[in-house]
Amino acid sequence: MDQLAAHANATPDKAAVVDDRPGQTPRTLTFAELNSFANRIASGLVERGAVPGSKLMWCGKNSLELVAFTHAARKLGALAVPLNYRLSDEETTYVVTNSDTELVWVDAEFAPLFDRIRAEITNVRDVVVFGGQALDGQVPADGFLGDDVEPPEPDVPAGTMIYTSGTTGHPKGAVKTGGASLEQSKGLLDRLGYEPDDIHLTCGPLYHSGPGGFARIAHTLGHTLVVQHKFDAEDWLRLLDRYQATSSFSAPTPIRMICDLPVEVKARYDTSSMRVMVANAAPWSFALKEAYLADFPEESLWEIYGSTELGVNCVLAPADQRRKPGSCGQPAPDVDVALFTPEGERITEPDVPGELYVRASSVLDTYYKAEEKFAADHREGGWHTVGDIAYVDEEGYYFICDRKTDMIISGGVNIYPAEIEDALERHPGIFEAAVVGVPDDKWGESVLACIVRRDGALTTDDVEAHAREHLAGYKVPRQVEFVEEIPKTGSNKILKRTLRERFAPSDVASSKRS
Repeated sequence: MDQLAAHANATPDKAAVVDDRPGQTPRTLTFAELNSFANRIASGLVERGAVPGSKLMWCGKNSLELVAFTHAARKLGALAVPLNYRLSDEETTYVVTNSDTELVWVDAEFAPLFDRIRAEITNVRDVVVFGGQALDGQVPADGFLGDDVEPPEPDVPAGTMIYTSGTTGHPKGAVKTGGASLEQSKGLLDRLGYEPDDIHLTCGPLYHSGPGGFARIAHTLGHTLVVQHKFDAEDWLRLLDRYQATSSFSAPTPIRMICDLPVEVKARYDTSSMRVMVANAAPWSFALKEAYLADFPEESLWEIYGSTELGVNCVLAPADQRRKPGSCGQPAPDVDVALFTPEGERITEPDVPGELYVRASSVLDTYYKAEEKFAADHREGGWHTVGDIAYVDEEGYYFICDRKTDMIISGGVNIYPAEIEDALERHPGIFEAAVVGVPDDKWGESVLACIVRRDGALTTDDVEAHAREHLAGYKVPRQVEFVEEIPKTGSNKILKRTLRERFAPSDVASSKRS
């Protein structure tokens, strides 16, 4: 039986999803109501031609309608494609067309986005709009819903295709069907210590693999899911207090914003109910962990290391947060982790850096239409990497000592410089661009662009305006430096470490592990 249908039968009146926005009446669906809603969406999808394996996109800020759609797609055995609603028109067009999306389920707030690009996305049969007015040629959700009938068991496993940026300058669709094995999933959930009556509060947009994945875990376990429509630090505390939430998942930036609230504001809310806070998406600094532990229960903080491509790979327990500063933990249950030299030799000695590889059932199936990139990240024996460099200590705890060569993590979001460089170099006044991440107290890292001008009159404002035409706002450089030349190796590769050291604070740059 479908997992949501099973919860609807076992606990029909239990709250399944709560959508509580400031200044509005909270909306709650029980498991029976959520299952009925998902079935009606699934029926509408079938009437519009969806079949097992169909690519079905969803777009919008967190809401119960998005949660219901993910269940509907899963019930049909479809491939759900979450879209980052912050992308530019150009970026959205690429993802929609590259993914071969057949139907889009979109919040009315973002219906104009799909209206602007409709001539370019000819692969999309229908754009279905919920929560407001559908535009000309789009389908209102109210008229789209079908009968409340449980779909037949699909003949293929459902899955997701999450687009993650790549060093080629274009995002790649990481395809995963079927999920991790039962043994791996159960091992992780048992390790984290979830309980039947847990209440999960989202912290970040569900289109990200982490917040979305842990929201799915909550419903798999029959937990109540409280969705915050859009992140706001004090409102997150309000929801935590009001619903006595017991679990969450967060990148460092939202927690930093919460912990940085004035003491008198934080004092208004009870945080004692939090049992399982999963830290991920980017490393939490030791200072941030201490700030969190000053405001939340000591035994609540867990850290995991993983990625969209590889799933959860390492776990650091609460008891080790202060004992092992900088560590991302030991291998998760049913996950093999190994380090290799550039020559392919396995590293077995402690404290010797190497490229981290993972062997687990949670590893992605492939990159959609980029199988060669997937193959390039594989090693004989079923090992897969995302390019992180790490070392392991004598007790078996792993430490990530350098992220992928180019990747920037800002506010928990992966940003790849090649994509930004490609956009910048389209400007006729730019001869060459190199993009790096530099430390940022609020976001962890921010985007810095070093530019060699072709047109000496080019200004910072010109660069930013051009970037905003082609890139999502969070990818637009926050700092622009005009340079005479960009340092390179003898083989003509850009020395990005040199740029980081030049423009980062000296005490931060010198502390980075080589």
